[in-house]
Parts: sequence; C-alpha cells; structure tokens
Amino acid sequence: MTDAYIYDAVRSPRGRGKKDGSLHEVTSVRLSALTLNELVHRNGLDPKAVEDVIWGNVTQVGEQGGCLARSAVLYSDLDESVPGVSVNRFCASGLEAVNMAAGQVMGGQGDGYIAGGVESMSRVPMQSDGGAIAVDPFLAMKSYFVPQGISADLIATKYGFSRDDCDAYAVESQKRAAAARRAGKFADSIFTVRDQNGLPILDTDEQIREGTDMQSLGALRPSFKDMGEVMPGFDKIAILKYPELERINHVHHAGNSSAITDGAAAVLIGNKAYGERHGLKPRARIRATAKIGTDPTIMLTGPVPVTEKILKNAGMTIADIDLFEVNEAFASVVLRFMTYFGVDHDRLNVNGGAIAMGHPLGATGAMILGTLLDELEAADKETGLATLCIGSGMGAATLIERV
Repeated sequence: MTDAYIYDAVRSPRGRGKKDGSLHEVTSVRLSALTLNELVHRNGLDPKAVEDVIWGNVTQVGEQGGCLARSAVLYSDLDESVPGVSVNRFCASGLEAVNMAAGQVMGGQGDGYIAGGVESMSRVPMQSDGGAIAVDPFLAMKSYFVPQGISADLIATKYGFSRDDCDAYAVESQKRAAAARRAGKFADSIFTVRDQNGLPILDTDEQIREGTDMQSLGALRPSFKDMGEVMPGFDKIAILKYPELERINHVHHAGNSSAITDGAAAVLIGNKAYGERHGLKPRARIRATAKIGTDPTIMLTGPVPVTEKILKNAGMTIADIDLFEVNEAFASVVLRFMTYFGVDHDRLNVNGGAIAMGHPLGATGAMILGTLLDELEAADKETGLATLCIGSGMGAATLIERV
C-alpha cells in the first residue's frame, strides 16, 4: 500500500446560516470554487495536476444538486480535464471525501486528489431534499425513527448528562473558540471570501458568541421537548427502543447544539511522488480511516465504536492519541465520547467546535481535520484523531500523524 499524505488544508470562515449571514449571497458552487482556488494557488499547483475532486455535500438539491463537485471544478481555475464527484455521508461527508481520496491514493488509483466539502445552509435548508427514513412508513417503523434532537436527548438521558453538564460544555466551547480566534489560531487556514468585485465579505468565523455563560444558556427553552412529548410524540418511539428509560430528559437547545452555518473546506492529498513532483512538503500522513453503522434510533453514538474500530485497525490505544476533534453536533455526543474513553477535555476540541463556530454539514469533516492538523503543529504533537457522529446511525474517523 502507498502512503497518503496531507499536503495542505484550507477553509472558508463559517458564516451564520441565515439570510442575514455574511455568506448568504455566495452560492455553494461559488464558495466551493473559491476554496478550490485558494488551495491550488497557494500551493502553486498545475490546474491539471489533480486526479479528482471528491466533494462532500449533504443537501444535494436545487443549486447544490446536479453533481456540485463537477460544477465547482468548472467554476474554479482547475482545468476542465479534472473530474468531480459529490458524496453524501450526512454530517461526515467532508471527512468521507478525504477518506475516499486517501483510499484511492493508497490503492494506487491516482497520485493527487482534492477532497473536502461545502454546505450553504442559509440558501439550501437542511432536510429540503427529503429522505426515506423519515417518510417511508415501513422504514420509519422498522428503524424506530426519531429526529436527531431526540436522539441527542436520548443519549443525555441514557448516559446521565444533565442540562447543566451540556450547558457547561457549550460555555467552554464558546470560550475556547473565542480565545483561539483572538490568538490567530485559525489564521493560516482560513481565507477571506470576497465578492465578484474583489471586496472582502468575511474573513473570520462569525457565529462565535463571546460572553456566553450559564445564565444566558439557562434562559433558553429545550428545542426538542414539544416534538418529543406532544405531537408527534417521538419520545414514545425512543422509549419503545429503550424501555429501560421511563422518560426522555430534554436538555438540548440552540446554545448547546451545533449552529447552522455556511462554509467550505478543502484538503490536498497525494502520495510521496506527487509532493516531490510539485515541490510540496507533506504535513501529515493519513494512517487509517474507518466508518461504521450504529443503532439508528439513538443515532449519534457512532464516534465511540468507530474510534474503537480505527484504533484496532491501526494497532493503537486511546492513550496513543495526542489530540482529538469530535464534532460538536450536540453537547451530549462529545460528553459521551469523553466519558467512555476517559479522555481529558484538554486533549479534545481544544479550540472549541461546532457549538461555537457552526456545522456546515458537508464541509465540517474536512474543517475539523484541518483544525486538528493545525493544532498538532502548533502544540508540537504527533498523532490526532478526527471523528463525527452521523445521521441514521453511523460514525466516521480519520487518524493522522505528523510527518
């Protein structure tokens, strides 16, 4: 097997995923093209020197449909000879794109790839593409379908995480993200998004809410209580699957869940010969990748078993990992990961996460991998693991080590 290296990683700032968000005017295809251009130009790549663009995108409908990856290539400065493919593994789509590219390199099916993803949640609303698991009666009943928010509250209830636990985690995420932004931790990877006239639109993550505290979060009403307890009463479905629970404790709200945002990220991946040919220095080696299916009702527990799987495949233990990035889809997801593995918070999401900065679905996996790589370098650490929970019950992970 050929080694797959990460040569560079870039991302847009995360824009607030509403009509008044700074990136709302930028279509997902243009944001993708700008991200591709940034990666290509800052590494001096020949526009033809990419085997494929593998691009994560969750809501593949409307302006994000029709193989957005290929449209982004044609919109960008890459040569038309470069193909593109869109992939959808829900929230892990951006990381799955990286893992697929790494697999192609390791298997000798190409020397260099660009992988990543995009989501314009302000322009293409989440779930506007539909989905059989939520609407097909047979599948919904067979899988004991409940929405993700109910799943997050189910995790909190089953594993004993209180509202205060989740709020305290969210406050810390905000503090870490704000401190990282002030310290310029993201400056090397974020590029400025500009309009058609070259004027800057956004150059920093705009979702971070400095000053967030327990009091401000305590004033927020649980987001999933009504859908769980009233109509259509999803709590009853969850309890049918988990009869040991008497009730679901609804602890999640907008302040301790991932923020809706717009954004894109790209990672340059290749073998050793690719780097030598293009004068690139590898920043890290992709040591292992993994994915797994899990119970679709509790849905968001995937980071635990997929981490066990990737560590077993790599012949490592949790103690061998210096830093972790676990996507903050909901506070209970990360709390479950930390308590299960006994991982200290000072090794995990050290610069905050999606609760503070947002979760542009198709891009987040590539974003957190880039953040992980940057922090490994900044802290002079060696090995890092990025993982995400995934809708319908899955998990994905990528293990990297600095070169």
